Amino acid sequence: MLVLGFESSCDETGVALVDAGGVGVPRLLAHALFSQIDMHQAYGGVVPELASRDHIRRVLPLTQTVLSEADRTLAQVDVIAYTRGPGLAGALLVGAGVACSLAAALGKPALGVHHLEGHLLSPFLSSDPPEFPFVALLVSGGHTQLMRVERVGSYELLGESIDDAAGEAFDKSAKLMGLPYPGGPHLARLAEQGDSAAFKLPRPLLHSGNLDFSFAGLKTAVLTQAKKLGDALEARKADLAASTQAAIVEVLVKKSLSAMTQTGLRRLVVAGGVGANAMLRSQLNAACEQRGIRVHYPELHLCTDNGAMIALAAGMRLQAGLEAPERGYMFDVKPRWSLAELRPEAEAACAITNG
Repeated sequence: MLVLGFESSCDETGVALVDAGGVGVPRLLAHALFSQIDMHQAYGGVVPELASRDHIRRVLPLTQTVLSEADRTLAQVDVIAYTRGPGLAGALLVGAGVACSLAAALGKPALGVHHLEGHLLSPFLSSDPPEFPFVALLVSGGHTQLMRVERVGSYELLGESIDDAAGEAFDKSAKLMGLPYPGGPHLARLAEQGDSAAFKLPRPLLHSGNLDFSFAGLKTAVLTQAKKLGDALEARKADLAASTQAAIVEVLVKKSLSAMTQTGLRRLVVAGGVGANAMLRSQLNAACEQRGIRVHYPELHLCTDNGAMIALAAGMRLQAGLEAPERGYMFDVKPRWSLAELRPEAEAACAITNG
Protein backbone atom coordinates (compact mmCIF):
# COMPACT_ATOMS: atom_id res chain seq x y z
CA MET A 1 0.00 0.00 0.00
CA LEU A 2 1.63 3.23 -1.17
CA VAL A 3 0.75 6.42 0.74
CA LEU A 4 1.55 9.85 -0.73
CA GLY A 5 1.69 12.52 1.96
CA PHE A 6 1.47 16.33 1.79
CA GLU A 7 2.52 18.74 4.56
CA SER A 8 1.62 22.45 4.22
CA SER A 9 0.69 23.61 7.71
CA CYS A 10 3.02 26.61 7.89
CA ASP A 11 6.16 27.66 6.01
CA GLU A 12 7.49 24.36 4.66
CA THR A 13 6.09 22.38 1.76
CA GLY A 14 6.70 18.66 2.20
CA VAL A 15 5.83 15.68 0.02
CA ALA A 16 6.70 12.05 0.68
CA LEU A 17 5.88 8.51 -0.37
CA VAL A 18 5.84 5.56 2.04
CA ASP A 19 5.15 1.88 1.59
CA ALA A 20 2.69 0.82 4.29
CA GLY A 21 2.08 -2.66 2.94
CA GLY A 22 2.88 -5.79 4.89
CA VAL A 23 3.98 -6.09 8.51
CA GLY A 24 6.04 -3.49 10.35
CA VAL A 25 6.49 0.25 10.24
CA PRO A 26 5.81 1.91 6.87
CA ARG A 27 8.99 2.35 4.85
CA LEU A 28 9.99 5.76 3.52
CA LEU A 29 10.62 5.55 -0.23
CA ALA A 30 11.32 9.22 -0.98
CA HIS A 31 10.61 12.68 0.35
CA ALA A 32 11.22 16.29 -0.70
CA LEU A 33 10.98 19.53 1.25
CA PHE A 34 11.02 23.22 0.40
CA SER A 35 11.52 25.77 3.18
CA GLN A 36 10.23 29.33 2.87
CA ILE A 37 12.70 30.74 5.41
CA ASP A 38 14.45 33.03 2.93
CA MET A 39 11.14 34.54 1.79
CA HIS A 40 9.81 35.25 5.29
CA GLN A 41 13.14 36.46 6.67
CA ALA A 42 12.58 39.92 5.23
CA TYR A 43 9.43 40.24 7.38
CA GLY A 44 10.85 38.79 10.59
CA GLY A 45 8.21 36.04 10.68
CA VAL A 46 5.77 34.01 8.63
CA VAL A 47 3.36 35.96 6.42
CA PRO A 48 0.36 33.60 6.02
CA GLU A 49 -0.76 34.82 2.59
CA LEU A 50 2.74 34.53 1.15
CA ALA A 51 3.09 31.08 2.69
CA SER A 52 -0.11 29.86 1.05
CA ARG A 53 0.87 31.17 -2.37
CA ASP A 54 4.27 29.57 -2.18
CA HIS A 55 2.79 26.19 -1.25
CA ILE A 56 0.77 26.39 -4.47
CA ARG A 57 3.93 26.96 -6.48
CA ARG A 58 5.95 24.19 -4.85
CA VAL A 59 3.64 21.25 -4.18
CA LEU A 60 3.30 19.72 -7.65
CA PRO A 61 7.00 20.00 -8.63
CA LEU A 62 7.92 18.40 -5.29
CA THR A 63 5.41 15.63 -5.96
CA GLN A 64 7.03 14.92 -9.31
CA THR A 65 10.46 14.84 -7.63
CA VAL A 66 9.29 12.34 -5.00
CA LEU A 67 7.63 10.02 -7.51
CA SER A 68 10.70 10.13 -9.71
CA GLU A 69 13.09 9.35 -6.84
CA ALA A 70 10.86 6.49 -5.67
CA ASP A 71 10.50 5.21 -9.25
CA ARG A 72 6.71 5.16 -8.87
CA THR A 73 3.80 6.76 -10.71
CA LEU A 74 0.68 8.49 -9.42
CA ALA A 75 -1.38 5.58 -10.72
CA GLN A 76 0.43 3.28 -8.29
CA VAL A 77 -0.46 5.38 -5.22
CA ASP A 78 -3.16 3.77 -3.04
CA VAL A 79 -3.91 6.56 -0.51
CA ILE A 80 -3.26 10.30 -0.51
CA ALA A 81 -2.71 11.89 2.92
CA TYR A 82 -2.49 15.55 3.91
CA THR A 83 -2.13 17.70 7.02
CA ARG A 84 -5.63 18.61 8.14
CA GLY A 85 -4.48 20.69 11.12
CA PRO A 86 -3.42 22.41 13.24
CA GLY A 87 -1.72 25.21 11.31
CA LEU A 88 -2.39 28.28 9.18
CA ALA A 89 -5.82 27.94 7.58
CA GLY A 90 -4.81 29.13 4.12
CA ALA A 91 -1.69 26.97 4.05
CA LEU A 92 -3.62 23.91 5.21
CA LEU A 93 -6.23 24.46 2.49
CA VAL A 94 -3.54 24.25 -0.20
CA GLY A 95 -2.41 20.79 0.88
CA ALA A 96 -5.95 19.58 1.49
CA GLY A 97 -7.18 20.89 -1.84
CA VAL A 98 -4.33 19.35 -3.83
CA ALA A 99 -4.58 16.01 -1.99
CA CYS A 100 -8.33 15.62 -2.36
CA SER A 101 -8.27 16.81 -5.98
CA LEU A 102 -5.60 14.25 -6.87
CA ALA A 103 -7.49 11.57 -4.98
CA ALA A 104 -10.71 12.38 -6.84
CA ALA A 105 -8.93 12.36 -10.21
CA LEU A 106 -7.32 9.00 -9.45
CA GLY A 107 -10.34 7.48 -7.72
CA LYS A 108 -8.24 6.87 -4.59
CA PRO A 109 -9.06 7.64 -0.94
CA ALA A 110 -7.83 10.82 0.75
CA LEU A 111 -6.99 10.99 4.44
CA GLY A 112 -6.49 14.03 6.68
CA VAL A 113 -3.76 13.69 9.32
CA HIS A 114 -3.09 15.52 12.57
CA HIS A 115 0.14 17.49 12.27
CA LEU A 116 1.27 16.70 15.81
CA GLU A 117 0.51 13.00 15.39
CA GLY A 118 2.91 13.12 12.47
CA HIS A 119 5.63 14.59 14.69
CA LEU A 120 4.86 12.15 17.49
CA LEU A 121 5.23 9.12 15.22
CA SER A 122 8.19 10.45 13.19
CA PRO A 123 10.82 8.61 15.30
CA PHE A 124 9.44 5.37 13.85
CA LEU A 125 11.31 6.34 10.68
CA SER A 126 14.62 6.56 12.54
CA SER A 127 17.36 3.95 12.80
CA ASP A 128 16.32 3.42 16.44
CA PRO A 129 12.50 3.31 16.39
CA PRO A 130 10.58 3.16 19.69
CA GLU A 131 8.09 0.56 20.88
CA PHE A 132 4.71 1.24 22.45
CA PRO A 133 3.88 2.39 25.09
CA PHE A 134 5.98 5.50 25.68
CA VAL A 135 5.90 9.10 26.90
CA ALA A 136 6.20 11.70 24.15
CA LEU A 137 7.64 15.18 24.55
CA LEU A 138 6.25 17.21 21.66
CA VAL A 139 8.16 20.45 21.14
CA SER A 140 6.96 21.79 17.81
CA GLY A 141 6.50 25.49 17.11
CA GLY A 142 3.63 26.76 19.24
CA HIS A 143 3.13 23.40 20.98
CA THR A 144 4.88 21.94 24.00
CA GLN A 145 3.13 18.85 25.34
CA LEU A 146 3.79 15.67 27.25
CA MET A 147 1.66 12.73 26.13
CA ARG A 148 1.26 9.14 27.27
CA VAL A 149 1.10 7.03 24.10
CA GLU A 150 -0.33 3.53 24.41
CA ARG A 151 -0.58 2.79 20.70
CA VAL A 152 -1.35 4.55 17.42
CA GLY A 153 -4.34 6.81 18.00
CA SER A 154 -4.37 6.47 21.79
CA TYR A 155 -2.95 9.64 23.33
CA GLU A 156 -3.38 10.92 26.89
CA LEU A 157 -2.38 14.53 27.56
CA LEU A 158 -0.19 14.75 30.67
CA GLY A 159 0.79 18.41 30.47
CA GLU A 160 1.08 21.28 28.03
CA SER A 161 2.14 24.90 27.66
CA ILE A 162 -0.34 27.32 29.19
CA ASP A 163 1.10 30.32 27.34
CA ASP A 164 4.27 30.46 25.23
CA ALA A 165 5.64 27.11 24.09
CA ALA A 166 9.34 26.23 24.11
CA GLY A 167 9.74 26.96 20.41
CA GLU A 168 8.12 30.36 20.86
CA ALA A 169 10.41 31.08 23.81
CA PHE A 170 13.43 30.36 21.64
CA ASP A 171 12.16 32.45 18.71
CA LYS A 172 10.83 35.41 20.71
CA SER A 173 13.91 35.60 22.93
CA ALA A 174 16.11 35.53 19.85
CA LYS A 175 14.13 38.39 18.32
CA LEU A 176 14.56 40.43 21.52
CA MET A 177 18.31 39.94 21.12
CA GLY A 178 18.20 41.13 17.54
CA LEU A 179 18.88 37.72 15.99
CA PRO A 180 17.51 37.01 12.49
CA TYR A 181 14.49 34.86 11.67
CA PRO A 182 14.05 32.00 12.43
CA GLY A 183 15.44 32.88 15.82
CA GLY A 184 15.58 29.53 17.60
CA PRO A 185 18.39 27.92 15.58
CA HIS A 186 20.37 31.18 15.60
CA LEU A 187 20.04 31.44 19.38
CA ALA A 188 21.17 27.82 19.83
CA ARG A 189 24.27 28.39 17.68
CA LEU A 190 25.14 31.62 19.48
CA ALA A 191 24.66 29.90 22.86
CA GLU A 192 27.58 27.58 22.06
CA GLN A 193 29.88 30.58 22.50
CA GLY A 194 28.35 31.80 25.77
CA ASP A 195 28.25 31.08 29.51
CA SER A 196 24.95 29.44 30.47
CA ALA A 197 25.37 30.58 34.08
CA ALA A 198 26.02 34.23 33.21
CA PHE A 199 22.46 35.36 33.92
CA LYS A 200 19.99 33.98 36.44
CA LEU A 201 16.79 33.51 34.45
CA PRO A 202 13.53 31.98 35.74
CA ARG A 203 12.47 28.36 35.18
CA PRO A 204 8.66 28.83 35.13
CA LEU A 205 6.53 26.07 36.70
CA LEU A 206 9.63 23.97 37.36
CA HIS A 207 8.36 23.11 40.83
CA SER A 208 4.64 23.40 40.13
CA GLY A 209 3.93 19.75 40.95
CA ASN A 210 2.25 19.23 37.58
CA LEU A 211 3.48 18.63 34.04
CA ASP A 212 2.38 21.92 32.50
CA PHE A 213 4.78 24.42 30.92
CA SER A 214 4.96 28.21 30.86
CA PHE A 215 7.63 30.22 29.06
CA ALA A 216 6.05 33.68 28.81
CA GLY A 217 7.73 34.79 32.04
CA LEU A 218 11.12 33.69 30.73
CA LYS A 219 10.63 35.79 27.60
CA THR A 220 9.81 38.80 29.80
CA ALA A 221 12.94 38.18 31.89
CA VAL A 222 15.06 38.08 28.72
CA LEU A 223 13.56 41.40 27.61
CA THR A 224 14.29 42.95 31.03
CA GLN A 225 17.87 41.71 30.98
CA ALA A 226 18.43 42.93 27.44
CA LYS A 227 17.21 46.41 28.42
CA LYS A 228 19.49 46.40 31.48
CA LEU A 229 22.48 45.58 29.32
CA GLY A 230 21.71 48.39 26.89
CA ASP A 231 24.76 49.10 24.74
CA ALA A 232 26.58 46.18 26.38
CA LEU A 233 24.08 43.69 24.94
CA GLU A 234 26.13 43.04 21.82
CA ALA A 235 29.15 41.99 23.88
CA ARG A 236 27.06 39.82 26.22
CA LYS A 237 24.63 38.42 23.63
CA ALA A 238 26.19 34.95 23.58
CA ASP A 239 25.96 34.72 27.38
CA LEU A 240 22.31 35.79 27.34
CA ALA A 241 21.56 33.27 24.59
CA ALA A 242 23.27 30.49 26.53
CA SER A 243 21.43 31.39 29.74
CA THR A 244 18.10 31.45 27.90
CA GLN A 245 18.68 28.08 26.27
CA ALA A 246 19.77 26.57 29.60
CA ALA A 247 16.54 27.72 31.28
CA ILE A 248 14.33 26.24 28.54
CA VAL A 249 16.22 22.96 28.39
CA GLU A 250 16.23 22.49 32.17
CA VAL A 251 12.44 22.81 32.30
CA LEU A 252 11.94 20.41 29.39
CA VAL A 253 14.31 17.81 30.86
CA LYS A 254 12.94 17.89 34.40
CA LYS A 255 9.30 17.85 33.32
CA SER A 256 10.03 14.92 31.01
CA LEU A 257 11.69 12.99 33.82
CA SER A 258 8.72 13.74 36.08
CA ALA A 259 6.40 12.35 33.40
CA MET A 260 8.47 9.15 33.27
CA THR A 261 8.21 8.79 37.04
CA GLN A 262 4.48 9.52 37.04
CA THR A 263 3.69 6.98 34.31
CA GLY A 264 6.26 4.35 35.24
CA LEU A 265 7.17 3.97 31.56
CA ARG A 266 10.75 3.41 30.40
CA ARG A 267 10.68 4.89 26.89
CA LEU A 268 10.68 8.58 25.98
CA VAL A 269 10.09 9.95 22.49
CA VAL A 270 11.14 13.52 21.69
CA ALA A 271 9.74 15.05 18.50
CA GLY A 272 9.28 18.41 16.82
CA GLY A 273 11.66 21.16 15.74
CA VAL A 274 13.07 21.88 19.22
CA GLY A 275 13.86 18.16 19.44
CA ALA A 276 16.83 18.89 17.16
CA ASN A 277 18.41 21.12 19.82
CA ALA A 278 21.84 19.66 20.67
CA MET A 279 21.80 20.75 24.33
CA LEU A 280 18.36 19.25 24.89
CA ARG A 281 19.44 15.94 23.37
CA SER A 282 22.66 15.87 25.35
CA GLN A 283 21.04 16.57 28.72
CA LEU A 284 18.10 14.23 28.12
CA ASN A 285 20.42 11.43 27.02
CA ALA A 286 22.59 11.80 30.12
CA ALA A 287 19.67 12.05 32.55
CA CYS A 288 17.77 9.14 31.02
CA GLU A 289 20.83 6.91 30.85
CA GLN A 290 21.27 7.31 34.61
CA ARG A 291 17.66 6.18 35.11
CA GLY A 292 17.64 3.32 32.63
CA ILE A 293 15.25 5.12 30.25
CA ARG A 294 15.51 4.76 26.47
CA VAL A 295 15.18 7.99 24.49
CA HIS A 296 14.17 8.08 20.83
CA TYR A 297 14.37 10.98 18.38
CA PRO A 298 13.51 11.52 14.72
CA GLU A 299 16.43 11.81 12.33
CA LEU A 300 17.60 15.43 12.34
CA HIS A 301 16.30 16.10 8.83
CA LEU A 302 12.82 14.92 9.92
CA CYS A 303 12.55 17.14 13.03
CA THR A 304 11.06 20.07 11.13
CA ASP A 305 7.71 19.88 9.33
CA ASN A 306 7.88 17.36 6.49
CA GLY A 307 5.71 15.15 4.30
CA ALA A 308 7.35 11.93 5.51
CA MET A 309 5.76 12.18 8.96
CA ILE A 310 2.32 12.80 7.42
CA ALA A 311 2.54 9.82 5.06
CA LEU A 312 3.89 7.71 7.94
CA ALA A 313 1.08 8.67 10.33
CA ALA A 314 -1.54 7.91 7.68
CA GLY A 315 0.08 4.56 6.94
CA MET A 316 0.28 3.59 10.62
CA ARG A 317 -3.37 4.55 11.21
CA LEU A 318 -4.43 2.47 8.23
CA GLN A 319 -2.33 -0.49 9.40
CA ALA A 320 -3.93 -0.23 12.84
CA GLY A 321 -7.42 -0.29 11.32
CA LEU A 322 -8.23 3.22 12.60
CA GLU A 323 -9.13 4.59 9.20
CA ALA A 324 -11.36 3.04 6.55
CA PRO A 325 -9.97 3.76 3.08
CA GLU A 326 -13.21 5.27 1.80
CA ARG A 327 -13.55 7.55 -1.22
CA GLY A 328 -15.07 10.95 -0.54
CA TYR A 329 -13.64 14.29 -1.50
CA MET A 330 -15.44 17.00 0.47
CA PHE A 331 -12.73 18.27 2.81
CA ASP A 332 -12.18 20.71 5.62
CA VAL A 333 -9.20 21.81 7.69
CA LYS A 334 -8.79 22.36 11.44
CA PRO A 335 -6.38 25.26 12.19
CA ARG A 336 -6.91 24.60 15.90
CA TRP A 337 -7.01 20.92 16.75
CA SER A 338 -5.93 19.25 19.98
CA LEU A 339 -4.10 15.94 19.65
CA ALA A 340 -6.06 14.70 22.64
CA GLU A 341 -9.22 14.93 20.50
CA LEU A 342 -8.04 12.03 18.34
CA ARG A 343 -9.86 8.86 19.29
CA PRO A 344 -8.69 5.28 18.72
CA GLU A 345 -11.67 4.62 16.51
CA ALA A 346 -11.74 5.79 12.92
CA GLU A 347 -12.37 9.48 12.30
CA ALA A 348 -13.34 10.50 8.79
CA ALA A 349 -11.08 13.25 7.50
CA CYS A 350 -12.76 13.60 4.12
CA ALA A 351 -16.54 13.43 4.35
CA ILE A 352 -17.72 10.16 2.77
CA THR A 353 -20.10 10.71 -0.08
CA ASN A 354 -22.00 8.31 -2.30
CA GLY A 355 -21.64 10.33 -5.44
